[in-house]
Amino acid sequence: MSQTNFDNLVYLRLLLSIEGIGPLKIFSLLSRFHSLDRILHTDYYSLLQVEGISKTLAAKIKLSSDSYNEIKSNLISELEKLNSLGGRLITFWDEDYPELLKKIYFPPLIIYTLGNFIEQDKYSLAIVGTRQPSSYGKIETEKFSSELSEKKITVVSGLARGIDSIAHESALKSNGRTIAVIGSGLDVIYPPENKKLFSQIKENGVIISEFELGTKPDAQNFPRRNRIISGISLGTLIIETKLNGGAMQTAAYALDQNREIFAVPGNLNIPQSEGSNALIQRGEAKLVTCVEDILLELNLKLKPEVGINIPRPSVELTLFEEKVFNVLTNESKQIDEIASLTSMATSDCLVNLLTLEFKGLVKQLPGKMFIRY
Repeated sequence: MSQTNFDNLVYLRLLLSIEGIGPLKIFSLLSRFHSLDRILHTDYYSLLQVEGISKTLAAKIKLSSDSYNEIKSNLISELEKLNSLGGRLITFWDEDYPELLKKIYFPPLIIYTLGNFIEQDKYSLAIVGTRQPSSYGKIETEKFSSELSEKKITVVSGLARGIDSIAHESALKSNGRTIAVIGSGLDVIYPPENKKLFSQIKENGVIISEFELGTKPDAQNFPRRNRIISGISLGTLIIETKLNGGAMQTAAYALDQNREIFAVPGNLNIPQSEGSNALIQRGEAKLVTCVEDILLELNLKLKPEVGINIPRPSVELTLFEEKVFNVLTNESKQIDEIASLTSMATSDCLVNLLTLEFKGLVKQLPGKMFIRY
């Protein structure tokens, strides 16, 4: 870390140590003063010109310099410990800070990581749910996590017992990538029985925390963790959760962040399904029964090679069916476009599309749109 970066990190830590100063106020201050250094060294009356900075906050900013040496000393010690763990500290302004996470309303300005991000991680999907899943919930989690991994989509979860752990484990077993967002410091593994899983994720993905080293997994940390889980993902899949479960909180964050929510329908007679079924009933989550349902919804946000790539079954096609099938792709096409591309009448196209659908090769979408299945 260069001296300039280190100095900026000390200034950032100073500002974040002030009660009442968070990411939004720091962004407001930066929009006026353009550097962390200038914020801390500007005069009291200039600080008051910034929206949201009261007299009390301006006074606290001016007094924060008294803590400079202490903050600097603590930071040096923490960076040494982080280095011994093989971890990194990444700020919002660093090049390798996750792009999706930058776009949420309340992004963490500092994250701690073990493992390295790769290009594939830009195409991530969160899988979350109850700590006490039914057999059905376990099976569905394994299925979705494995199949997403096979399609080179990174699986994100919270390393908790139950659905989270199964999602991570299934991704790893499928030689996929997985990201675990935790509610403690990187040196505090919780739950303790996930020590081996923690180590495996570090080698085949990334562990993320916004909490300083040594932070215990206290209850108030998990809402902050949940907003990162949804914030770093293109969408969130809910597999079994009670109405008051943490996964419902993650779904709420996903809604606020304008991210997609998916839910697997569950047994009406068990409490573990109440939350996921309620999300579907309220229209807040798309009901999904297979990975292709998710990929269709996210198709425009995914790279072509990451999207649906289902091998064509070996079935006999007529000359006209072959002609129609060959103009279809993994991106949906409207019936008039298909007719134009095949130089066939619309009615003839519809007949052949219907037979292709019966053969399991084509799927019809709303608005007379068709896609290879």
